[in-house]
Amino acid sequence: MLRVAAEAGSVILVPAGAIGQAWRDGKRQALLTRALRHCDELAFDGLIARAAGLLCGQTGTADVIDATVALAAAAAARAGDAVLVTSDLDDMERLTSALATRLRIEIV
Repeated sequence: MLRVAAEAGSVILVPAGAIGQAWRDGKRQALLTRALRHCDELAFDGLIARAAGLLCGQTGTADVIDATVALAAAAAARAGDAVLVTSDLDDMERLTSALATRLRIEIV
């Protein structure tokens, strides 16, 4: 899915915190490293941290990283067509609904 999107010229955004959740041993991350070459990494600064915390508070969710993904997807959707790719449909629907943003969610 990622390769097809990259070959189509899609902009692929990945919040830095999401990378941190997946990254465990740099020596064993060859696939992730190759995948990230097609992505724009989004910084996780204090402003994003606060917005993610507020969003978690509003939705009753606990995963701040999921909230940063939802915030990034919502911002992308406001700028144009966006697709959020996740394995956590329930939380992502809850988070993005609170942001009042229409976007397509694809489950992996």
